[in-house]
Amino acid sequence: MFKREVKSIKSLIMQNLRAQGLETPLLQKRIMDAWPLIAGPVVERYTRGTSISNQTMYVHITNPALRADLSMRRQELVRLLNNYVGSNIIVDIRFN
Repeated sequence: MFKREVKSIKSLIMQNLRAQGLETPLLQKRIMDAWPLIAGPVVERYTRGTSISNQTMYVHITNPALRADLSMRRQELVRLLNNYVGSNIIVDIRFN
């Protein structure tokens, strides 16, 4: 009898994405999509856009007081976002 190594579909897909260099962009997209869930509905109302460049997430916040509050919590937000996707994709968040 032959013994076969059984792999899950998820691991095969992630292995294929990694081989093609598409894993990181996919995880970055997931982080940007998770921003409203992690930050909450009030913050989402004042968010006008998100982007990621060089492991830094840029979030445009229209309310200056909220921007200052979020700046103080940015390390916590980085941790929560990275935990959400299960990988260290971003190292900092900048609010503008």
